[in-house]
Parts: sequence; structure tokens; C-alpha cells
Amino acid sequence: MAPHHHIDRGDTVAIAIHPGTGIGFASSDHHWSITTPDPLAVLAELNAESSPRWVWWGRETTAQLAEAHLPIDRGWDVLAVHRFLYGGWRASIGEAWAKLHDLPVDTMPKMGQLGLLDQPADEGNRAEPVQPDGHLRPEWINGSYRDSPERLATWAGLAHRAADLQEQQLALLPDPDRAIATARSESAAELLCAEMAHHGLPISEHEALRLIEEAAGPRPKSTAHEDEIRARRDEAVLTHLTPRQDVKLRNPAEVKSMLRRQGLDLPDTRAWRLEQLRATEPLIDALLTWRKAERIATTYGYPWLDEHVHNGRLRGDWSSSDGAAGRMTASAGLHNLPTAMRPVVQAEAGHVFVRADLGQIEPRVLAAVSGDPALIAATQGDDLYQPIAERLGVERDIAKVAVLGAMYGATTGESAHALAGLTKNYPIAMGLLDDAAEQGRLGRNVITSGGRRIRMWTDPSVEGDLDRAITIAASRGRYARNALIQGAAAEFFKIWAITVRRRSRPFKAQIVLCLHDELLVHVPAEHSNDVAALVADAVTEAAHYWSPEPTVRFIADVSVVKSWAEAK
Repeated sequence: MAPHHHIDRGDTVAIAIHPGTGIGFASSDHHWSITTPDPLAVLAELNAESSPRWVWWGRETTAQLAEAHLPIDRGWDVLAVHRFLYGGWRASIGEAWAKLHDLPVDTMPKMGQLGLLDQPADEGNRAEPVQPDGHLRPEWINGSYRDSPERLATWAGLAHRAADLQEQQLALLPDPDRAIATARSESAAELLCAEMAHHGLPISEHEALRLIEEAAGPRPKSTAHEDEIRARRDEAVLTHLTPRQDVKLRNPAEVKSMLRRQGLDLPDTRAWRLEQLRATEPLIDALLTWRKAERIATTYGYPWLDEHVHNGRLRGDWSSSDGAAGRMTASAGLHNLPTAMRPVVQAEAGHVFVRADLGQIEPRVLAAVSGDPALIAATQGDDLYQPIAERLGVERDIAKVAVLGAMYGATTGESAHALAGLTKNYPIAMGLLDDAAEQGRLGRNVITSGGRRIRMWTDPSVEGDLDRAITIAASRGRYARNALIQGAAAEFFKIWAITVRRRSRPFKAQIVLCLHDELLVHVPAEHSNDVAALVADAVTEAAHYWSPEPTVRFIADVSVVKSWAEAK
């Protein structure tokens, strides 16, 4: 390998990569580059030698690392940390740089835009990545940093500078060590996302075709044939009407009117409400069956299969943060696959899935971040809700609804009395939620225990409309109280996931799905027991690193299955 500056394990080294050009590096006091047709091989060798903390700008690099299967565990993703620091979904290199330098985002230059301070005749002026006004040049952001190894080194240096400034901002938070640790885990989670996008989710295309045809009919041969199939699907519902009528079933208002004309006057047509009448009303049963088929036909039908499933894998884009409370999210239906379609998720020959689901994660997280001794005591059992029910003197199901209602802001219904009991028996935990709700009502951002900023919103159109302003404030309050816990739970989940990623690597395992509180790991069958054990152990390890209260108990249900549909 070409000569390079010495790198030690504790170093932080930024990278910028372009296959065919080389790789640029930057540490706190050096910039250098290596000209090579295979920069990822160079990076793999350096990572094996010293495993420093690598810094990169964002997804272009994580995609390169994932495609090369580099076993990198220590990283700093500038854009992932930007979303963590500032909240929201939007994250671009130009915006991240502007925020870190107190520059107005609305003055960021765009490609093709000539600034007043530019000197077009002086090409050397544009060789610099930073404009006279402090913004990054759009040409550099859009790829001109790849033009030479020297530019790659300069671009890496800017990433290193951005990471330094981000760490300085994290150091200003109430718990800086925790915030910096969370930023690091967010970066590792972003790399995991790139790997899941690259690997894809194993899918049986034969089973997918069978289920789609069963629910939505045969593959349409033409637009007319598609209309015919759709009409037959509708007719299975309309035939139950007396008298027979033409109703637009895709219009909720028309469906509600249709039901009222049939003597079913319902406040809405939500699935849970209709399910209560399914056994006694053939029309309702037909409508719910139609909805299931319609969803598969329109969202998970033949076009979905053709676009997103290739070589037996469902592939979509993944992100380590949804822009709200920080949950991992994905496209291509990976996060919304209906239960009816889960049989299509099948392990490949010689492999199985290790499936794991965190148990009662949000109330356990509430116990950890609040430090409420009584709630911490309730986490010691496998079922957290039973000791709470006994303490409140109510049935377990009532206690469960009350706890979830406290976190989601539901204060009515049969659990209302139990909610009052929660406030009396768990005052610290309930006080934390109430404080978050008050911040939300006032329109103030809330910060998770790990340091993530969760943005509140304003609506200028409510000015002069007191009733609407009160309604929106109440909505913010409900959102804030849940997002505080949901965001902390997402931070715990990601630490668990990246721990599993690291520990399972020797067994040639791949994490192929992260769904809210659930992991799906694709594993060679001969290693299934080992990976199942380490997935369970990783919950305790993640809790050791994450939990503010070491005595809170976290649990996971772990099973080995061939198909996702087998998991309970």
C-alpha cells in the first residue's frame, strides 16, 4: 500500500472516496491522499490495522462502505449527526455546513447561480471549496471534489472540521458524554442502513405472486383488463347492498354513506370499528376483505414486485432517523408490509431468520429516563404491566391501556381512573411526561435523554382562532410526551441493532430488517443458535451502554424461523 500518515486506534480520521481517483484523508493536523484505482481496499487495510473513528459526510460514503462489505464499527456520519442535533428530516451537506457556521440557510448557493462575490474570470477562485460568504460551493458539493486526490483530501478535511464543530455543539448539551455517544451510535446505525439497502430483504417471489393473485386477481394484460379485475373486486362488496347501488369504495365519505343507508350508522369507517361488526354483518366482512385485497393490489401488487424485488431480495432506501422522534425508516414497503404479505419473507436455502422483538420497550424506557423507583421495580418481571395493575388495584389490561395512554396523551375512556392512580403511584415518571407535554403545548422543542432535538411546529394560520390554537397546542403536547419516550426507545433500539451487527459478523449473519422494536437477522442455519443467543445477550449489553438507570430490566422475545409469518 502507498505510504500514508500513521493512524492510531484512538484517532479520528475523515475520508473522501472516489473509485478510480483515490482516497483523501484528514486528521486534526494533516490532510493527505492516496492515488489508487481501489481506494476501498486501502481503507479496508487501514481499518484492519488501526480501526480509528472514520468520519464521512453522508450516504454516498456509507453506500460505498456497504457495497465493499467493510467491517467498520467506529464512525461519525456528519449528516446523521446533523439530523440528531437539529431535528427534522432535511439534511444536506450545504445546510449542515451553514448551520455549523451560523450562516443563513436561505442564502445557500445553488448550481448555476452566480454570486455577487464570485470572480468568474479567476478559475482559481472556484478551486476553493468555501465561498467568500462562508458557504460551501455547490460545485464541490455536487462532485467536483472527486476531480483529484488533492481535492479528495481537502473535502475530507472539511468533513473533519464539521465533525469537530458538531462535537463542540454536543458538548453544550446537559449530558455531553451521553450526547456524543448517541451521535456515534446514530452514525453506526446509518452505516447499518446502507448495508440493509445493499443486502435487501429475502423474498420468495413465487409466494409473492401467489398471494398477490389470490388477493388481487391475475396480472392485468392491459388497462381494460385491469379495470375489469378492479370492477370484479368492487362487485364482491356491492352485491351485498339492498338495493344494489354503485358506490365509490375508495372514497371514505361514500362508504360511510353507503353503510348508513344499509342501517349501519357509524361515526367513521376505521378498521378496528368495522372489525367489531364483521362476524354479524356480511357487508362489513366483504368490505374488510376488499380493503385487504385493494391494499395489496395498489401498494403491494405486481408493479411493487416488479420495481422493488430483484434476485429474491426486496430492496429500498433506509434511514437511521425518520425526522420526527428518530426511528429507523425505509421505503419500498419495507416498513409497512401488511401481515397478509409476511409469508413472502422467507430465508434463503441453508439459512434461517433470527427474529427478536423488544418487550414492552417504551414503558421500560420511561422507567430508565425518569428514574422513577416504583416503575423501575415493575421492570424486573417479564410482564411489566402486572405489578402496575396490582399497585393500582385494576385489571392488567386496564393498567396497560393507562400506561400507554399516559405516554400517548390519551386521558379518557375506562383507563381514566387508572391514569389518576399512575400519577399518585409513579409521580416521577408521570411528571416527566407532563413536563414534556407542557413544553410541546408551548411550542418548545424537546430533547431526548440521548440529546436528539425533536422539533415542535407552529401554524401561523391559527392567529385569531383561539379554539383552533388550543387544539393544535394540545396536539403538540400529546406528540411531545410520546416523542420524548419514543425517541429514547429508538436510541436504545439502534444501540442494540449495531451491537448485534458487530457481534454476529463472525457468523456471516446479516441484519435485513429493523421494524420499530423488531430485528430480523438472516443467518446460516448452522449458526442459528449462536446468533439467537447473542441477540438476546445484546439486549443486556445495549442496556449497559444506554440506560441511565442500570437496574432497569430490558427483555426481548427471540425465535428462529424460516418465514417472517412464523414469528409471533
